[in-house]
Amino acid sequence: MPVLSVWLVRTALGHLAVGMALGALLLSGRELALGPWLPRLLPLHVELLLFGWTVQLVLGVAYWILPRFRAGRERGSPAPAWAAYWLLNAGVLLAGFGGALGRGFALVLTGRALEMAAAASFAVHAWPRIKAYGADA
Repeated sequence: MPVLSVWLVRTALGHLAVGMALGALLLSGRELALGPWLPRLLPLHVELLLFGWTVQLVLGVAYWILPRFRAGRERGSPAPAWAAYWLLNAGVLLAGFGGALGRGFALVLTGRALEMAAAASFAVHAWPRIKAYGADA
């Protein structure tokens, strides 16, 4: 498995663990009356699981499994895919904490923009690798 795929999948698993822990805290907080601040963590919980876990896992598997090139670097230049990794994680953290702060509309908007930039960056990397089944590279 390529190094970038390992980083994407491991980071996705980290987001899953933190997101599940936040979900458990949110569910138990109703019964334990942990404080009025607890429901504010819901946007961070959603962000970690929706984008941090799901999207990042998809990107990691896609980088690994998309068809490779026969000549040159087998996966092309990894720079756009690494950029997608950093942009996605920065976007997840900004949008999640911006939503958790409640007053962070600018943070949420910036986080969403970074997530969209991550998708575009990964698409730039992956597009040349997408081909019809049986097509020669």
